[in-house]
Amino acid sequence: MPVEITWWGHATCTVEDANVRVLTDPLFARRLAHLRRRQGAVPPAGACRADVTLVSHLHADHLHLPSLAGLAPGTRLLVPRGAPRAVPGLRRLRHLRITEVVAGEEIRVGEVLIRVVPALHDGRRLPVGPQRSPALGYVVEGEARTYFAGDTGLFDTMAEQVGPVDVALLPVGGWGPYLGEGHLDAGRAARALARLAPRVAVPVHYGTYWPIGMDAVRPHEFHAPGDEFVRLAAVAAPRVAVHKLGHGESVRLEVAR
Repeated sequence: MPVEITWWGHATCTVEDANVRVLTDPLFARRLAHLRRRQGAVPPAGACRADVTLVSHLHADHLHLPSLAGLAPGTRLLVPRGAPRAVPGLRRLRHLRITEVVAGEEIRVGEVLIRVVPALHDGRRLPVGPQRSPALGYVVEGEARTYFAGDTGLFDTMAEQVGPVDVALLPVGGWGPYLGEGHLDAGRAARALARLAPRVAVPVHYGTYWPIGMDAVRPHEFHAPGDEFVRLAAVAAPRVAVHKLGHGESVRLEVAR
């Protein structure tokens, strides 16, 4: 059975594997605080359909309460441990089955095993409150092993902590003209790809949201990361097939281990 990956924009993807539908960091807003969706239509209503939804960390562009509120009753939601304490609004989403997780845990959903892995990123719900929760990545293991990195920097033990994977959904940019620490740009993502050595990669977390009124400020940081990652990945990891998707576009993968 093929695995299908759909990129809805930013870090929001649907992974369909072994008849299980996995949604990552849902963000279905036209505007979030000072950010507006500058490219790609807001995903259709069907995009919020999922058997399990993964939240990588507490930042509002990854843990977006209005988008989570739109999930169907009974949807399983995995969040970093401590998230309901740090983000009280989560506790009002009583229609969801919320499970707090930490790196090293494994969760079974149907025929899919979800492994929780570490990420190198600030896990606070900035700018409000000192509460911390760990930033996480996830590996979805069904017919394929698909790594969703969330938001992360490059760290020495990445390949060891993530383990063998067939598909890597890697962030290659951001939502502003400068990337702070704990992020992958196109170059660092290509280096991560060389370490992870998957068969397939899909660049995410770029080219969707941008600060209002800053269209002319370093616009290449908005438009260029996807193409730059394709170019650099061809040098750093030439055996990896890179699929640069448009917003709402899908790729079906036949993965034979």
